[in-house]
Amino acid sequence: MSKQVILTGLRANNDLHIGNYLGALLPLVDMAKTKSSEYQVNIFVPDLHSFTTPIDHSKLQEQIVQNLRVFVAAGLPLDNDNVHIYRQSYIPAHSELTVILNSFAYMGELSRMTQFKDKSEKLENVTAGLFDYPVLMAADILLYNAAYVPVGDDQTQHLEFTRDIAERMNNKFGELFVVPNAVKEQHSFFGKEQGLRIKDLQDPTKKMSKSDESAKGIIFMNDSPEEAKKKIMSAATDSLANVAYDPENQPGIASLLQIHALLKGQSIDESAKEFAGQTQYGEFKAAVAEVVETFLTDFQNNLVSVNDDQLRAKLEASEKAMNLAANQTLHKVQKAVGLRG
Repeated sequence: MSKQVILTGLRANNDLHIGNYLGALLPLVDMAKTKSSEYQVNIFVPDLHSFTTPIDHSKLQEQIVQNLRVFVAAGLPLDNDNVHIYRQSYIPAHSELTVILNSFAYMGELSRMTQFKDKSEKLENVTAGLFDYPVLMAADILLYNAAYVPVGDDQTQHLEFTRDIAERMNNKFGELFVVPNAVKEQHSFFGKEQGLRIKDLQDPTKKMSKSDESAKGIIFMNDSPEEAKKKIMSAATDSLANVAYDPENQPGIASLLQIHALLKGQSIDESAKEFAGQTQYGEFKAAVAEVVETFLTDFQNNLVSVNDDQLRAKLEASEKAMNLAANQTLHKVQKAVGLRG
């Protein structure tokens, strides 16, 4: 690979909501469009990661395909040779390198991972797959010599682990891997909005999450525009009668301004100026609801119009190229550890 590699993935999820879209998917698509002239952009569905916690396996394949179709509906270009989309499990080197890296990963460092601790506390039976998640993630990155990996706060430890194990292997066997850049450099490269968290409409002190049983504070991507409008109009605000971007004192209004700005493709300052001095929250909510309605209508039309043949062709081409690249790295590692002559 002659160009530096940017690598990112988005887990298959049948309950995609507007928080996922604005916080993860939209930045991913924008990055692919803006960076692909200078970098190779690898975007994959981490399907092997999908069942490190319990799932309905009968729905996984459907979710993987839907995940890919959502990428395209969100604007991911299928005709760009510098953008590759692929399924993790279709590149066997991911699994093979994970097995090798396991013998150089330490139990102590894996057990200290915050995400492992948080998730394992909620499970009756904790799997080795969940414990080993950071090793598979390291393989995902190191196979392609990726320098840039956009990570949210919950993944920073995993990136640092990837850097540690890459340096450990390089020190022992020579220059096997490109060490991905540190978290601070990643944030600088991808911008300060990395890891953006859209807030719950009913409780703007917490992020929008599908774990909210009532779903009243969540706008799902398959909600009808009318349903979304009702949720916006019933969003929690305050009694200050002032539309201003003040996340600390007016989290509900700030969250709605954030949604408005992102969907209109403008800065929060621009949206705040648009409503400056407005004291009627009903009018403000109606304006936000209109933007959300238009967005969902367009997105859902795009999703229905995705050309599955073009998507399949892109997948096949990308997976062929990614197998070649990944196998080169894997073979180098196999030779270094004595598995190949």
